[in-house]
Amino acid sequence: MTLLWIPLLSLIGSIISSMTGKLTRNQSTSLSLLMPFIALCITISFAPAVFSGEEVRETISWIPLLGINIAFRLDGLALLFVFMIITIGILVIFYARYYLSSKDSMPKLYSYLMLFMTAMLGIVMSNNVIQLWFFWELTSISSFLLISYWWYKSEARKGAIMALTITGGGGLALLAGLLIISNIVGSYSLDVILASRELIQSHNLYEVALILVLLGAFTKSAQFPFHFWLPHAMAAPTPVSAYLHSATMVKAGIFLLARFYPALAGTDIWFIIVSLTGMTTLLFGAYVALFKHDLKGLLAYSTISHLGLITLLFGLNTELATVAAIFHIINHATFKASLFMATGIIDHETGTRDMRKINGMWRYMPYTATLAMVAAASMAGVPLLNGFLSKEMFFAETLHQQLLGSMSWIIPVLATIAGAFSVAYSARFIHDVFFNGDPIDLPKEPSEPPRYMRVPIEILVALCLLVGIFPNFIVDDILTSASFAVLGGYVPEFKVSLWHGFNLPLLMSAFAVTGGLFMYTQRRHLFTFQASLPPLNAKKAFDNSIYVMIKWCQRKIGAIENGSLQRYLMLMFLIVLLGAGWPLFEMHELVGTKELTPVSMHSAVGAALLMIGAISTVIWYRTRMVSLLMISVVGLMVSVAFTRFSAPDLALTQLTVEVVTIVLLMLALFFLPQRSPKESSSMRIIRDISISAGLGIVVGSICYALITRPFESISNFFIANAKTGGGGTNVVNVILVDFRGFDTLGEICVLGIAALGISKLLINLPLFMPGSDSEGRPWARERYPILLASISQSLLPLALLVSVYIFLRGHNLPGGGFIAGLITAIAFILQYIAHGSNWISERLTINYRKIIASGLAIALLTGVGSWFFGRPFMTTWFDYFDIPFIGNIELASALVFDLGVYITVVGATLMILAHLGELTANAPKEEVNI
Repeated sequence: MTLLWIPLLSLIGSIISSMTGKLTRNQSTSLSLLMPFIALCITISFAPAVFSGEEVRETISWIPLLGINIAFRLDGLALLFVFMIITIGILVIFYARYYLSSKDSMPKLYSYLMLFMTAMLGIVMSNNVIQLWFFWELTSISSFLLISYWWYKSEARKGAIMALTITGGGGLALLAGLLIISNIVGSYSLDVILASRELIQSHNLYEVALILVLLGAFTKSAQFPFHFWLPHAMAAPTPVSAYLHSATMVKAGIFLLARFYPALAGTDIWFIIVSLTGMTTLLFGAYVALFKHDLKGLLAYSTISHLGLITLLFGLNTELATVAAIFHIINHATFKASLFMATGIIDHETGTRDMRKINGMWRYMPYTATLAMVAAASMAGVPLLNGFLSKEMFFAETLHQQLLGSMSWIIPVLATIAGAFSVAYSARFIHDVFFNGDPIDLPKEPSEPPRYMRVPIEILVALCLLVGIFPNFIVDDILTSASFAVLGGYVPEFKVSLWHGFNLPLLMSAFAVTGGLFMYTQRRHLFTFQASLPPLNAKKAFDNSIYVMIKWCQRKIGAIENGSLQRYLMLMFLIVLLGAGWPLFEMHELVGTKELTPVSMHSAVGAALLMIGAISTVIWYRTRMVSLLMISVVGLMVSVAFTRFSAPDLALTQLTVEVVTIVLLMLALFFLPQRSPKESSSMRIIRDISISAGLGIVVGSICYALITRPFESISNFFIANAKTGGGGTNVVNVILVDFRGFDTLGEICVLGIAALGISKLLINLPLFMPGSDSEGRPWARERYPILLASISQSLLPLALLVSVYIFLRGHNLPGGGFIAGLITAIAFILQYIAHGSNWISERLTINYRKIIASGLAIALLTGVGSWFFGRPFMTTWFDYFDIPFIGNIELASALVFDLGVYITVVGATLMILAHLGELTANAPKEEVNI
C-alpha cells in the first residue's frame, strides 16, 4: 500500500458522501466513515517504520523538467498530523450525524469535511513545495465552503468571505516565499530545501523569503494582527468549528512553522518575529476570551491564545521549546475538539450559546457537564490532565531563553499572566455554564443529548486523562519522532512526567491558577474596565476596508473601461505597436540573407483573394450578412494557404471551424439588426486607419525579417521523434495527443467551461426577435423546408462515417479527435437547423453536460493511467498487434485520449449551437412566420 492512498481515500470519501442523499442518516454516516477509516489503518501500518526513524517517501513523475512532481513523505511530524487529521475527522463526522437537523444536508457537510481532510493531508504529506501550496489553497477553498454551509445566514457568508480573503492573501505571500526559497536551492523538493539551511540563510533574499512564509503561516493560524477572521468563522456548524480549531485549518500555519523549522529557524530575525508575534497573540487572545458571552466566541479566542503559545515556543531559541510546542499541538487538539463538541451539545439542547442565559446546566445534563469540565480543566492546565504537562514545559522553556537580553525575565512573567487568563476564562466556562444559578429564558428545555452524540467527547476526554497520567506510555513515540523531524535529525533529552519536584515552573503554575481564580472572582471590575475601552469591531472594519477598496477599484477601472470595445482594441494595438515596433528601428537591415521562395501564380491569386476578403469585410461591415460572407472568404483562403504549405491537418481544422463559426454567427446575427449604424466620426476613422496601418507595417516587417533569416525550427525534433516516441506518422496529431497532450487537456477543459458558461447565459435570455430581414421582407412561411430536412437526414450517416474515419486515421494521416468532433457536431447541428430543436428532443435525448464531463474524464484518466506503469503523466504507450481478419495493426493509448478530445468537442460545440438554435425556435410565430 502506498502513501498516495491516504489522501486519495479521503478524496474518494468526499465524492462518495456527496452521493448519499437518498440514504438514511446512519447509512450515509457509515458509508462516509469507511474511507477515512481505511486511510487511518494504512497510516497505522506505516507507524512502526516512522517510529524507528525511517522517512517513507513516494514520488510520481509529473513535470520532471520543471522539477514539479507528485511527491509525498511520511516522517514523524507528518505522521502526527495525519493521525490528528483523520482521527478527529472521523469523530467529527460521527458527531455531526447527531448534531445536524433533518433540514440540513448531511451529504453536503460530509463531502465538504472530507474535502477539507484531503487538503490538510496533502499539506502535511507533501514533499514538493508547489504541491504543498496547492493543497494549502485548497484548505482555504474548502473552509470557505464549510464556514458558509448555512449560506442563507448573512454572518456565515461574511465569515466565509473574511476567512477566504485573509488566508487567501497569506497563501499568495506563501507562494512567493516558496518560489524564492526554491530558486535559492535550485529545487522544489522539500528534502533538498530542508537540507539547505546554510545556503538559504546566507542568501541575501533570506529575510524576504522568511517574512513571506511567515505571513502565510500567521494568516492561516490567526496570529495577531490577522486573528480577526477566526472568531467570525464561528458562523459555521459546531462540527466544522471543532475540526477547524483542533486539527485542520488553524493548525496548518503551525505545521508550516514546524516543517520549515530546520531550514529557516536559528536566526535572530526568526526568533524576534516568531516569538513576539506568538507572545502578542497569546496575551491578546487570552484577554479577549474572558469577556466573550458566546461560548464559541470564548473558545475561538482561546484557540487564538493557544496558537500564540505554540508559535511563541517555536520562536524561543531552545530545542526543548520545540518539543514542548509539538506536545501542546497534541494536547490542544484533544481538549479543544472535545470543548467545541460539548458546546455544540449545549447549543443543540438549549437553543442558545449565550453564557448569560445557560446557567445551572449541571442539573440538566450532568454527564455532559462532567466531560466538558474535564476538558476545560485541561485547557486551564490543571494537574493530572495533558494540558498541565505541556504548560509546565512551556513555563520551563520561558526561563531558558535570552530573547530580550537582560530584560528576558519579562517573557516568563508575561507567560504566567497569560496562564492566569487561561485559568480565568476556563473557570468562567465551567462556572457560568454549569452552575451560577438557574437558566434564563432558554428557547427550549435542556436535557442530555442522544447517547452516541457524547461518544466522540468521551474518547477525547479519556485521551486528556490518559496523556496527563501516563504521558510516556501514550505519546512518547509520536512526540520523539515528530521532534526528530522538526529538529533536523536530533532530539534532546527530555522527560514528560506529572511531577518534576518543587521548582520554578511549578510555582509559575501555582501563580497562574490562583491568579486566574482571583481574576475570575473579581471579573466585574475587569468587565467594567473592558466596557470603558473604545469598541473594536473587526467585522465592521473589514467590511469598510473592502468597501473602500472596491470603490477605489471601480474608479480606476471606470477610468480605463468605458464599455467601448473599440477603445480596448485601440489601447491593446497601441501597446503592441510600441512594444514590437520600437526594436525594428534599432535593426540595421530588415532583409536577411535567406533567399525567398518564388511567388507562383496560384499563391498570388490566393493572396489577392485573401486581401480582397479582408478589405471587403471592413468596407461592408455595416451590412452584417455581407461582412460575414466576406470574412468566411478569408477563412477559406487561410485553409488553402495551409494546404499550400503542406499542413493538411490545419487546413481540415480551419475548414471545420469555419463551418461551425459561420453557423454560430448566423444564429447570433438573427437577433441583431441587419445593418449597423455609422457611429465613428471622421477623425476616429483616420485614427483607426493609422493604427491598423502601422500595426500591419510592423507585423509585416517582423514576418519579412524572420522568413529572410535562417533559423532552426523545433519541428525537426517532432518530425524525428513522432514515430519512435509517439507511434504515429501524423506529426501534428502526435504533438497534440502526446508531446503537448497536457496543453490539449487544458484546452478542452477551457472549451467545456466556455460551453457551460455560454449555455447558462442563454437560458431564459430575453432577446429581440426580428420578424423580417433588412429590406422588410418577412421570413419564409415554411420554417423547416422539406428539401433541407430530407438532405440533412441523408447526410447524417455519411457525415458520421466520415468523422469515424477521420478520427481513426488521425494518428498517422491528417485527421484526429478535434477535426472528427467538429464534423460530428456539424452533422448534428444540421439536423437542428433542418428540423428544429423540438423535433430532435423528441427523438434523441442528449445531455451535453454529461457528454463534456465524459470526454474530460476519459482524457484525464488516460493521462493518469501512465502513473500505474511508473511513467510520467500523459505518457503515450503504443505497440503492434496481429489481429485476425484485420492483420497487423498499431494500437496506441493516445487514441483513447483523442477519444476524450472528440467527445468533449462534440458536447461543447453542440451545447453552444443548440442553445442558440433553441432561442430562434422559441420565437413567437406572429413575429417570425408571417
